[in-house]
Amino acid sequence: MASVPVLPLLLVFLLSVHANAQRNQSNSNIILLGSSLSPNANRTSWLSPSGLFAFGFYPQDDGFAIGIWLVNQTEKTIIWTANRDDPPVSSNATLNLTIDGKLLLITEQGRELSIIDVNRDDRPATSAAMLDAGNFVLYNHSNVIIWDSFDFPTDTIIGGQNISGGMNLVSSVSISDHSSGSYSLKMQSDGNLVAYPVNSSDDSNDAYWSSDTYNEGYYGRLTLTRLGVLFLPGRLGGRILANSSYPDKNGTTIYRATLDADGIFRLYLHHFKSDNSSSMLMKWSALHNQCNVSGFCGLNSYCSGMGSKADCNCYPGFDFINTSNKFLGCHQSYNEDDCIRSEDPSMLYNITSLQNVWWSDHPYSVIPMEEEGCGKSCLEDCNCGAVLYTGAKCSKYKLPLRYGRIKNENKSTMAFFRESNGNTEILDRPRQVHEVLIERKRSLILILSIILGLVLCLCFVLATSTILVYRHKFDRYRKLSENVNLGLAEEFTLQSFSYNELEIATDGFKEELGRGSFGAVYKGTISKGDKIISVKRLENAVEEGELEFRAEITAIARTHHKNLVRVLGFCIEGPRKLLVYEYMNNGSLADLIFKSQRPPVWKERIRIALDVARGLLYLHEESEVRIIHCNIKPQNILMDDNWIAKISDFGFAKILMSNQSRATMGAEGASAYLAPEWQKNPLISLQTDIYSFGIVLLEIVCCRRSIEVNVSTADEIILSNWVYNCFAAGELAKLVKDENVDTMTLERMVKVGLWCVQEDPALRPSMKNVILMLEGTIEIPVPPSPVHSIVVH
Repeated sequence: MASVPVLPLLLVFLLSVHANAQRNQSNSNIILLGSSLSPNANRTSWLSPSGLFAFGFYPQDDGFAIGIWLVNQTEKTIIWTANRDDPPVSSNATLNLTIDGKLLLITEQGRELSIIDVNRDDRPATSAAMLDAGNFVLYNHSNVIIWDSFDFPTDTIIGGQNISGGMNLVSSVSISDHSSGSYSLKMQSDGNLVAYPVNSSDDSNDAYWSSDTYNEGYYGRLTLTRLGVLFLPGRLGGRILANSSYPDKNGTTIYRATLDADGIFRLYLHHFKSDNSSSMLMKWSALHNQCNVSGFCGLNSYCSGMGSKADCNCYPGFDFINTSNKFLGCHQSYNEDDCIRSEDPSMLYNITSLQNVWWSDHPYSVIPMEEEGCGKSCLEDCNCGAVLYTGAKCSKYKLPLRYGRIKNENKSTMAFFRESNGNTEILDRPRQVHEVLIERKRSLILILSIILGLVLCLCFVLATSTILVYRHKFDRYRKLSENVNLGLAEEFTLQSFSYNELEIATDGFKEELGRGSFGAVYKGTISKGDKIISVKRLENAVEEGELEFRAEITAIARTHHKNLVRVLGFCIEGPRKLLVYEYMNNGSLADLIFKSQRPPVWKERIRIALDVARGLLYLHEESEVRIIHCNIKPQNILMDDNWIAKISDFGFAKILMSNQSRATMGAEGASAYLAPEWQKNPLISLQTDIYSFGIVLLEIVCCRRSIEVNVSTADEIILSNWVYNCFAAGELAKLVKDENVDTMTLERMVKVGLWCVQEDPALRPSMKNVILMLEGTIEIPVPPSPVHSIVVH
């Protein structure tokens, strides 16, 4: 796999010679300031000296795009596109290299769009050229290249070009549509070249191909030489992916490596003969089975077939979203709400099995059991979308399912899916049966009333026993801090501190970091000053403070996630109750987006929003018990040393048992973040946190509070209403002022936020779907107005 050490040195030398040759090309192709191109003009492109490469307008859809292509007799082979995600322009558009050194596209409506960033006062462009290397360059007055297209690849690199650590190729939508597609090839800083679906989390579960060159002395650079060698150089020689030398003196050979629209990285050879004919050959392919590409088939579908003959299929119980485009995925063919309405869900469905199918999501439950019981367990669980049985283990999964394919391995797997059996009559039982049941209940009530008289005689004895048991348990609880062997310390594996230890650690509770619900937080040190901690001391109401303290210990001690603040210990000494947390050095999200002179840039805000969403997903669906946080707000989202967002303050946290979907809670917390149903009904659900997250998400987008009085117009006072009005009017740019953001990502963030703050809890998405929508994995429908979404049942 690795070549001798002399090879990369020779290849680097050849690249250096090639770079110098670019600078010394004939001036016959120099493009002077004031030059222009237009689809309607005689000149639509600028050619390289050999005429093999062109830069200019090429047809796309019903208009034109700007890019670089290989000039073939039959059709253009596009190797680079400028502003590839912008819509095509009309034939009346013009591309100008202006007198002041800017390369501007002027649309039919007169708008000026910058093609490349050449507006540098210290190094203005004075000319441009399309080189025979396939590189479009800009020169300054010293004839030094100040910008070149090789530094900004799209889906292709050409012989003589390389991509360094942190750079990536993104596939096109199709062979005729060169806007950003569904796959990305990333040259990672650890030396590994990895292919992922676009908008994935870039972890090993999402990767579908890699060069396996991580942390082994590789330089973190992919190079394609002009001789057709595709390799990753390293200290020990490097790794050659493909060597496709094609010696032919009768013409010119050009190599290109492209991440194709189907997600597979391939090396191509283009041969141009002296008689003006040309040919193309594929010389190497990273993958030979299309089904190995993650996301080739959409959600809730799986890929079957071998090689390029791949096909997408729906799982049992699912239908194609669009039968004319099977790659979009599938949706359930039955109403999943029927499962919740039914007293016995197993009566509504049949179980259908599918052998050797596999997908890459994480299960929410893994239970050892026999194969027969595995399928049946999904019938009785409304959260279950599908189960996989392998190795005597039954793994349950929620929908949607990603990256499905047939698994051609020796290890057998069996998947089970629910299919409707059409037996929906049991959802509407006859009224007569209902009345019979009521009559029987009345008879039972009469009998129970007679028995109740006898039971009253025992009430005094039972009451006395209850008081004695309660007092005994109270004494045990009061002495908990004096006995480290008690159950609480064992159950939660937390360190028990004395009040005196924490008073010394905080220097007498000297430095207050802030105040949360029912208490203040202080900075301290332990382990002889080596470890900084945060100490929360509960204050005020004794009864409510104690309930809050128990909730925090119960909820936080059972959670372990990188986006949750970790609790280190506790103290209980009579009325004194304290919690010890890990210290967050960079303050809260509120400080970052409301008070900072320089709020986080757009990409950082997207990452912070995903951090918070992943922490909530863990609480709602992935922890040992489901937890409603009940107090999501920027002040309770803290930033660690690496600026990773972590959820804190579980003072109002409610734990849901496996048979619960709601909990009872008083209307407490920050009113601006409370869901509307919380203020009307003490019963809350996971959707309560979704609403609060939606408010926080809109605050992250706009870097302002949800309610602002000092604004230019009354429409801007309530953030969610203002955001919806800007969305409906197509004026999202107002939300981020003059900040340069990706418009597609901005619209996605806004739409997710508006769905989360719908007044009707049933319209709010789950946290899993929130993350999939933020990542761009699933489509987001147009949200209704958040103040008119209540549905009367």
